[in-house]
Amino acid sequence: MKATRLTIPDVILFEPKVFGDDRGFFFESFNQRQFEAAVGRTVEFVQENHSRSVKNVLRGLHYQIQQPQGKLVRVVVGEVFDVAVDLRKSSPTFGKWVGAHLSAENKHQLWVPEGFAHGFVVLSEQAEFLYHTTDYYAPEHERCVIWNDPDLAIDWPLNDQPVLSIKDQQGLSLVQADVFA
Repeated sequence: MKATRLTIPDVILFEPKVFGDDRGFFFESFNQRQFEAAVGRTVEFVQENHSRSVKNVLRGLHYQIQQPQGKLVRVVVGEVFDVAVDLRKSSPTFGKWVGAHLSAENKHQLWVPEGFAHGFVVLSEQAEFLYHTTDYYAPEHERCVIWNDPDLAIDWPLNDQPVLSIKDQQGLSLVQADVFA
């Protein structure tokens, strides 16, 4: 598995080695030793989530201010543009974002560590998205940064207005949001 640190080095793109022929394909989707070697620390996943969304649905930018969740994410149906925003005030990349195209076809995965907001927009007619998380969902600690914050200036690949939940419509700007030390 190839691991590439993105422009925010704590965010890592994983590209598996895929073995395929006319019968189909096989790949190792997770290897604890390889993952921890790439991340540089021990990571324990405690929860897995699976979502399905239709085209132009934008979910995010979500995070938990307490019980922060690291997320290893991938797409098993369709394609998304996935985004991580650094919310660690002490980080040299605070307020910066990185994005990656994740799809069932490319089989890439993105590691979004604790201290980041996370979101994605669906580019295909539908997408199914898997999240492995390092802590349990805690709705009382969940926060949302608004997807179109001009200070973040995320270059979402959208042709139409995104479809947003009420929670995501009410996200705060980065300057108003709770952030990490």
